[in-house]
Amino acid sequence: MKLTQIRNATLKLDYAGTTFLIDPMLAEKDAWEGFAGTARSWLRNPMVSLPLSLEALLDVDAVIVTHTHSDHWDDAAQRHIPKDMPIYTQNLQDAALIRSQGFSQVQALVQENTLAGITLWKTGGQHGSDALYANPGLAARMGETSGLVFDSAGEKRLYIAGDTVWAPPYVDSLERYQPEVIVLNIGCATVEGFGPIIMGKEDASRTLDLLPQSIVVASHMEAVNHCLLSRAELREYCHKNSIEQRVLIPDDGEMLAL
Repeated sequence: MKLTQIRNATLKLDYAGTTFLIDPMLAEKDAWEGFAGTARSWLRNPMVSLPLSLEALLDVDAVIVTHTHSDHWDDAAQRHIPKDMPIYTQNLQDAALIRSQGFSQVQALVQENTLAGITLWKTGGQHGSDALYANPGLAARMGETSGLVFDSAGEKRLYIAGDTVWAPPYVDSLERYQPEVIVLNIGCATVEGFGPIIMGKEDASRTLDLLPQSIVVASHMEAVNHCLLSRAELREYCHKNSIEQRVLIPDDGEMLAL
């Protein structure tokens, strides 16, 4: 497989002969305000520019949207992605929303799917702590989120965990699918008063403790206001914990052959 870190959680994946664009955030730098009620909300998003042209990004066979928060599916994606592009969503609600935005080939994933000969499992997640989900307003704001497991003969099994903290759905997915490559949204995005809503640096170690033969790829960093973990801090942490050979930290625009 070839996995390109685009920006934030946006990935371009070439897997078993099919190319996917995952969680497209395509806006120009500083296009919209920071997320209210989150860390550093005075900063504008996206904080950095796209590293590749839209033409290069949209040369794909399909788009997958793990959930429809604006840093995973923004107004610019809705404008620039062709309306007849195949788009896969986590559930019927998200599919209906994207259809209402003018897209004609939208399909909700079920737990197990077959796309172009690739087995694709949809996994669960938890977009924040138990305390956050006990708050009705924040629970509605965070909503449902999902991950993706890709499997095909001749390829490593890939798990894109999506926006989740360390929680039972994530651990269950690791144990059930035994992925060889795990993409973690690891930027420690933080909501004021409720802490992280995605993974942080310690979760790289915890993941590798469970699956010591696997590789972690760090994503969702340095692109939106509430992500507090930098690549430099993560590299330092990995070095101190002797996991730097098993945690890949690509820059925006960097392609990994795995």
